[in-house]
Amino acid sequence: MTNAMVNLNDEFRDECAVFGIWNHKEASRMAYLSLYAMQHRGQESAGIVTLHEHEHLIHKGLGLVGDVFSDEELNRLKGRAAIGHARYSTTGQNLLVNAQPLNAELLRGPVAVAHNGNIVNHKSLKAQLRAQGAIFQGTNDTEIILHLLSKNQDSPIIETLKQALPTVEGAFSFVLLTQKKLIALRDHWGFRPLSIGRLGDSWVVASETCAFDLIGAEYVRDVEPGEIVSFDDEGMSSTFYNKKETKAQCIFEHVYFARPDSKVFGLSVYESRKNLGKLLAKESPVAADLVIPVPDSGVPAAIGYSQESGIAFELGIIRNHYVGRTFIQPSQGIRDFGVKIKLNPQSEILRGKRVIVIDDSLVRGTTSKKIINLIRGAGAKEVHFRIASPPTVSPCYYGVDTPQKDQLIAAQRSLKEIQDFVGSDSLAYLSMNGLYQSVHSDSTQFCAACFGEKYPTAIE
Repeated sequence: MTNAMVNLNDEFRDECAVFGIWNHKEASRMAYLSLYAMQHRGQESAGIVTLHEHEHLIHKGLGLVGDVFSDEELNRLKGRAAIGHARYSTTGQNLLVNAQPLNAELLRGPVAVAHNGNIVNHKSLKAQLRAQGAIFQGTNDTEIILHLLSKNQDSPIIETLKQALPTVEGAFSFVLLTQKKLIALRDHWGFRPLSIGRLGDSWVVASETCAFDLIGAEYVRDVEPGEIVSFDDEGMSSTFYNKKETKAQCIFEHVYFARPDSKVFGLSVYESRKNLGKLLAKESPVAADLVIPVPDSGVPAAIGYSQESGIAFELGIIRNHYVGRTFIQPSQGIRDFGVKIKLNPQSEILRGKRVIVIDDSLVRGTTSKKIINLIRGAGAKEVHFRIASPPTVSPCYYGVDTPQKDQLIAAQRSLKEIQDFVGSDSLAYLSMNGLYQSVHSDSTQFCAACFGEKYPTAIE
């Protein structure tokens, strides 16, 4: 027997979710529900901070949102304003001290912050702050913002942010809660999404609009890159710390990260992913009987491929949704058990058929190889593999946990070598042009560094 934990996910790992609400009598429960809706963005820890009579109440813990918060804890988190966070670590270990929101008692009063992204110059910033006497409690990059806020407390907090943020490089969507305001801001490249909504007389902000759908809020607009938006009892106000013509919004949000029922960067994720499939069918057609997705992320692209090609769509693989990211292997001698417990091919549908398999991306290739073996084992006559994004050749440094370059199969092998490795009869990726067409844009609006190694910022 072994106690080794096996990662089931041969994908880029998710990032984080942030949420904020102002002027709601059940702020903590709205935050809880919204984090539940965005659980896909981070499963390692969760936390909520509320504002109650000018004081902050906080609860956070390791694990899923539903495990971290009890009814008793939510009742304790009184107040009419709150921010929340669900975390997957990209900088800093998965420790309780790194769980967010982070909070501090400053001269200007309590401040709490939650962050989605990655500050690429965090090492040099930390070194500078330590030289000035700063003491860091955790190993994450988010704590930097609290130290920067503590340096100039004579000015209003918005002015302090405008002075501090130009020194911070990389990807950050922040929500902050003070004694008097809820603040939401994005880096001037706009790497990570952050949207504004209304819920009656309440203001809400969230990483994805699927959170608004759950709590009944109406989407208003996105926080713009470089914009600082604040909410208080007088309403909403906006200013910019930096404004750029070009953006670097993460295109992988539309390929894989975001929930398909969200609107991200002003675009429907579901429609973008269907467009990926349609363009893939135009670029890489093949004679076949069925189009099947790798569930669940490949479903919209497979629908698009089917609609464009006229080839029937089927759920040839059924996913077991009650399996987490990891499980304990019962025996080292059982091969491919991780994939089999999660994905089950339907032999009645696949037997004797020429099958096109659609997946959102191809990272290491090891899981894809196992899936194709399962499909062949279910009796498929031919297996044609189609990837609804370009080859992944570079790590991400902007808030996504990715393998290093030497673990990315497309960075190490030719197309034919990848096809031979995964065992498909043919293999094709979507082109970069097709990727941009799917979101009705070009390279001046999106970051696609993971597909081309063209990083918008310097990497420390």
